[in-house]
Amino acid sequence: MRIILAFLLMFPTLALSQGAATLVADIVTIQGGTQLIASGNIEVFYDGTRLSAAQVIFDQSSDRLTITGPILIQAPDGTITTADQASLDPKLENGMLRGARLVLDQQLQLAANQIDRIDGRYSQLYKVAATSCKVCGTQSPLWEIRAKKVVHDEVAQQLYFTDAQFLIRGTPIFWLPRIRLPDPTLTRATGLLIPTLRTTDLLGTGIKIPYFIRISDHRDVTLTPYLSTETRTLQAQYRQAFMRGHLTIDAAISEDTLKTGARSYLFADGTFDLEKGYGLTFDIEFASDSAYLLDYGFSNKDRLDSAVTLLRVRDTDMTQANLTYYQTLRDDEDSASLPPITGSLSYENRVAMTAGGTFRYGASADTAYRYGDTDRDDARDVTRGSANGSVTRDWITNAGIVLQSGAGVRSDWYGINDDTNYDHGLRIMPSIGLTLRYPLASTSANGTQHLLEPTVALSWSDTYGVTPPNEDSTRSELDQANLFDTSRFSGDDAVEVGVQAAIGVTWTRIAPQGATSTLTFGRVMRDTDNTAFNPSSGLDRRFSDWLLAGQYTAKSGFEVDGRTLFDDDASMTRAATRLGWQNGWLDVNAAYIWQAADATESRPDAVSEWTLDSRFQLAPAWAVNFEMRYDLANDQPAFAGAGMQYKNECVTVDLSVSRRYTSSTTVDASTSYGLSVSLNGFSAEGNAGPAAACAP
Repeated sequence: MRIILAFLLMFPTLALSQGAATLVADIVTIQGGTQLIASGNIEVFYDGTRLSAAQVIFDQSSDRLTITGPILIQAPDGTITTADQASLDPKLENGMLRGARLVLDQQLQLAANQIDRIDGRYSQLYKVAATSCKVCGTQSPLWEIRAKKVVHDEVAQQLYFTDAQFLIRGTPIFWLPRIRLPDPTLTRATGLLIPTLRTTDLLGTGIKIPYFIRISDHRDVTLTPYLSTETRTLQAQYRQAFMRGHLTIDAAISEDTLKTGARSYLFADGTFDLEKGYGLTFDIEFASDSAYLLDYGFSNKDRLDSAVTLLRVRDTDMTQANLTYYQTLRDDEDSASLPPITGSLSYENRVAMTAGGTFRYGASADTAYRYGDTDRDDARDVTRGSANGSVTRDWITNAGIVLQSGAGVRSDWYGINDDTNYDHGLRIMPSIGLTLRYPLASTSANGTQHLLEPTVALSWSDTYGVTPPNEDSTRSELDQANLFDTSRFSGDDAVEVGVQAAIGVTWTRIAPQGATSTLTFGRVMRDTDNTAFNPSSGLDRRFSDWLLAGQYTAKSGFEVDGRTLFDDDASMTRAATRLGWQNGWLDVNAAYIWQAADATESRPDAVSEWTLDSRFQLAPAWAVNFEMRYDLANDQPAFAGAGMQYKNECVTVDLSVSRRYTSSTTVDASTSYGLSVSLNGFSAEGNAGPAAACAP
């Protein structure tokens, strides 16, 4: 029978004055009136700390616990200490442990001949071996740090090593007189991060050595010198968290052999919650030259956009303001004619009418500004002010037909400078539409559900007033999302006019096992051609191309999504397919795209390209990944990359290689290699991999 004994019962004065521990044991004896001896299944509890041992002797005169092992101490933060013998105070805050082992956050273990506990904060270890690797008998771990002394500061969450050696499989690699490392429970600490070796055709062989600086609980900066045979680069990242937002700034400056003078870039973004439901987001993007981002692997962007946006979205209304500056990195573009500066301000509202239906209204102002004042389209400045209103209503007939009717009007005032081909003026566009859907549902004997939905949409619209230039609808195309819309232009400058009809059918299947599939087929018919659409949009003729789109998703994680446009003689205009498969050991995403040649979209030749992005978990500790873009039209790769990772409980090794095949007058093809090695157990919030197995 176990005995539960609080020191409050035997030594009330001591318990009240010092708040001593509670002890649970099979056998408890008292000798001389001042010494308590407990043995058998002992557990001691104090302030969230739990101790178990074979025997505990408490001496009132010395106020000490003499403990015989095996000893196990579990702290509230998850730290585990084991020992053969110990002499501690009743609060387990001061004393000495012999033949001890300290385990931090179930990751890092430190074995020592002796551990001294001081003030409940410090653990001072002597003749220490530290590792996060699995220790198999007398075999040396993959890596370890041996030190004459180690001090663990539990409050600062730091480990201080004295006279330390780093060993791999028992072989000394280097020696350091002093070294400070964070313990695994620390999420942010000033110090060196994992270095990376990088080799490229353009920049040679170099090393990146990031250094993290913790400024406060909410701010930090990471400085990364990058030194190689061809460059001297300093990268920097600043982060700050606010009560209602965050800010991140990434930047770099370089002196290299590729270009004369300094090269640099700056990316910054932030998000903030303001009063009355408004949100503010901004990003700044700048590069000193068109090749800098690709040469150093910072980004693949070929257009940079710096923008600030103010947005509020509520149940029935939305308010938005945006200002954007564009910088092109493409060889065949000029930033001055993009246009480089655009701005917009808009408000939309939705009101449920008492008579049934919904009334929507809104207003907006937009501007596009280009540098220069010559009379041509690459210097044209356009300002537009708009107001719109519409009414929609739905009905369901007794036969099950769903009817949706709508009518609306939009007015736009255009102010145009630096292009005499267009005049200032007002444009008004009324429109009406009617959509009929006939959903047909059934369930088969095995529980599979089917839904067939034939749809016909009829509409009319026209414009009165000026004809403005098309600034915001240059890349429109037919898809399943706009098949039944009144206008399929992506913006507001260009509009569809006249009488038109869209016909289509959608089939949806839901299997009892969880797999779902949909298929959409349809086209658009007009009374006249619309020459404002580009030839490859599928919408430029009186009768549009046929749209065929489908999706399939399986419970196993497999999914496929495809869409194609083809005309009456089955000639394809566009085609795109995406495939994905995710489960416990693989993550594969592949995509294919085909686009017909279209000079109006700066595409003189057809595009045929597929991409692959995959990761395979070959074994618990081994993973490989592949990336590729292949240009089928030119029968050559555009990009290829591969990587391998080995990760177990004590080490992570990442090896990568990539090749960019494309080149231009400012960007050269290049190959890059990367290598990084990290010791698990010292990483902030590091996730250990599977434990390595011990040889039999």
